[in-house]
Amino acid sequence: MTTPAPISSQRLSTPDVEKVKAFLTKSVMHELEIQPAHAYQYRIVVREKLDQAYDNLKLTLPNEVRENIIREVFDELVGFGPIQPLLDDPEISEVMVSGSKQVYIERNGELLDTGVTFQNDDQVYRLINRIVNPLGRRVDIDNPTVDARLPDGSRVNVVVPPVAIDGPCITIRKFLKTRLTMDQFVELGSVTPNMVEFLKACIIGRLNVLISGNTSSGKTTLLNILTGYIPGHERIITIEDAGELRLNQKYVVRLETKNPNPDGTGTVNQRDLVKNSLRMRPDRIIVGEVRGGEALDMLQAMNTGHDGSLTTLHANTPRDAISRLETMVMMAGLELPVFAIRRQIASAINLIVHMARLQDGSRRITNITEIVGMEGEIVTTQDIFRFEQTGTGKTGQILGNMRATGIRPHFSQRLEVAGSRLRNEIFLPGTNR
Repeated sequence: MTTPAPISSQRLSTPDVEKVKAFLTKSVMHELEIQPAHAYQYRIVVREKLDQAYDNLKLTLPNEVRENIIREVFDELVGFGPIQPLLDDPEISEVMVSGSKQVYIERNGELLDTGVTFQNDDQVYRLINRIVNPLGRRVDIDNPTVDARLPDGSRVNVVVPPVAIDGPCITIRKFLKTRLTMDQFVELGSVTPNMVEFLKACIIGRLNVLISGNTSSGKTTLLNILTGYIPGHERIITIEDAGELRLNQKYVVRLETKNPNPDGTGTVNQRDLVKNSLRMRPDRIIVGEVRGGEALDMLQAMNTGHDGSLTTLHANTPRDAISRLETMVMMAGLELPVFAIRRQIASAINLIVHMARLQDGSRRITNITEIVGMEGEIVTTQDIFRFEQTGTGKTGQILGNMRATGIRPHFSQRLEVAGSRLRNEIFLPGTNR
C-alpha cells in the first residue's frame, strides 16, 4: 500500500482530506482482504485497523479534525457512508440519493436538501452493493431496479442506469425504531377514538381489511398498528417484497420474495408465497402490499375461510382501490369475466381503510368504507367515517375533522357474534370524537 505524498498538517485543504480518507479506506480494505474479520467483531477490528492506518501517516491534526476523518471513513467501511448521519437522525423519515451530488430528506412531511454529496457515482455503487449483496440480490445493467431492506428494517429502493438517467438513485424509507401506537395516531390527529374502537372490533371480529392510500401515506404504519389487535393464539403468515412488518404475536411466520439468480432462475414472487401460505395452516394471511396477480390468490384465500386477512395497495380513493384490485386480478392471466372478479372482491373484502398524505404533509385516515355487495355489475360501498376538510390554516395546515356518516355497517351483527358490541354513539352522524 503506497502512502500518499506528505501533507502539511497545518494547512489541510479539502483535496488533502479526501486523499487521507481515500488512503485510509484502501489501507483498511487491503488489511481485511489479507486477514478477514469475523462478523461479530467486524466493527471493532475495522476501528483498530483504521486507528493504526491513521497513526502510520504521522499527522498531527487537531482532535476534532482527526475524529471527523476517522468517523467518515468508519461510516464508509461499516456503515452507509455520507448518509449514515441522516439515517441516525430520528427526525428524518426518508433519505433520497439522486446521483452522487444530490441527497435530500423528508422531515415532518417536508422535502429538504441536505448539502451531503458523494465523491462520485462509484461511491454510490459501493453503498448500493453493501445494501443488496448480503440479501443475495444484485443490481446492474440487466437488473437496474431492486427492492431491499437495511438490517434495522428500513425499506430501500435502488434504480441505476440506464433506467436512472442522471446516475444511481437510492430511496430509503426509514423504519421507526419505536413502533407507533394507536394512541400516538390519535394524538397526531390521524384517527379519532371512536374510529379506533371500531377498527379494533373489525380486526378482532376477523373482517378482511384492505388499506389503501397514495405513496408515503402511512399504509404500512397503519397495517403494523392494526396487526397488534390480532389475538396472540392465532397463526399469522406475513408475505412481503421487503420485510417491514413487525408483529409481536408468538405464532408468526414471515415470508419474503426472492429475486432471480444470475442465470435467471430461482425467482419466488408474492403469488408463489400466497399460494404456499395456504398449505401452512394460517389463521390469517397478511400481504404487505398487493401489486399484481397475487391479488387473485389473496381474494380466493379470503373467500375460502381465511377470514381476518389484511393487505395494502396504492390507490387515490376507496373506489379507485376496488378498480385497481380488479386490474391486478386480471394480471393473474386467467381471463376471468369482469363480473366474476367483482363478485370475488365484493364477497372477500369487508372494509377499506383509506389513508392520505395531505398537501400539508400530514397523514390521516380519510375514509373507512364498507363494501356492501353488488348492485347489478357494480360493487357497492358506503362510508362509515369520512374526513371533511373545513379549510386551510395560516401556515398551510389542512383543517377538518373525521366524522361518522350516521350509517351502521351491515356486518355489525357479525362483530357482535365475535364479542364486540359497538356503541350506537360511534355512528351518530357528525360525530368526530
